[in-house]
Amino acid sequence: MSKKERQAVWLYPETKKLIDTHMTEDNCKSQSEYIEKAVKFYTGYLDSNSALATEYMSRVLVSIMNSELKGSEQRICRLLFKIAVEVGALTHLHAAESDIDEEVLTELRAMCTNEVRSINGIIDFESAIKYQRSDG
Repeated sequence: MSKKERQAVWLYPETKKLIDTHMTEDNCKSQSEYIEKAVKFYTGYLDSNSALATEYMSRVLVSIMNSELKGSEQRICRLLFKIAVEVGALTHLHAAESDIDEEVLTELRAMCTNEVRSINGIIDFESAIKYQRSDG
């Protein structure tokens, strides 16, 4: 690091009072340290692509975001579990009523795998109906 330089700073009395009041809350040992942190914080805010961006993101904010993401992840996992149970039940019901041989089942699985891959997982019921009612 380079050597610090003395700077003259003109501040309104209200601003100086804010520094005096909040510098101890931020564990700053001096007004200079507080002002330097404030400048880095504001620079990070203005230039969100810089390495200083993390300087202005509060640890509390990051913690809140992580807990929200974890909560969303848990809700999605519970919903996926419920969907998997329903799909399993429907599959067993359909299998009990169907008379499909192994070869047709293998071809169907391959066709569905290729279809889902090509449509990026966005299944369209109407397209499936048109496909099943046509020759191919």
